[in-house]
Amino acid sequence: METTDKLYYSVSEVSELTELPASTLRFWESQFTELRPHRTPKGQRRYTTKDIETIRMLRFLLYDRGLKLEAAREELKRNREGVDKRAEVVKRLQDIRTRLMKILEATGAGRR
Repeated sequence: METTDKLYYSVSEVSELTELPASTLRFWESQFTELRPHRTPKGQRRYTTKDIETIRMLRFLLYDRGLKLEAAREELKRNREGVDKRAEVVKRLQDIRTRLMKILEATGAGRR
């Protein structure tokens, strides 16, 4: 699921978009100053597209690269643009792999 042109996203929408539990998103807020979603007067989180990009970068650093929290913080501060580019490349490659696997399954080429 890709982001649309909405101004703000709820925590449940972001959870679905990023395939991360809401509890992880809340925890990351406490660990990374770069992630500070807007709060409504009732305290509900409202994430922007920029927040979602930050979450995707954090997911890349923590899950795909296997960095610890402190190392991810440093990498994001030191080289945010580079992290963003690498995360985007990994995402595209994962999407291509998923499409290729579906093609293999549909053609029966994956069976032997």
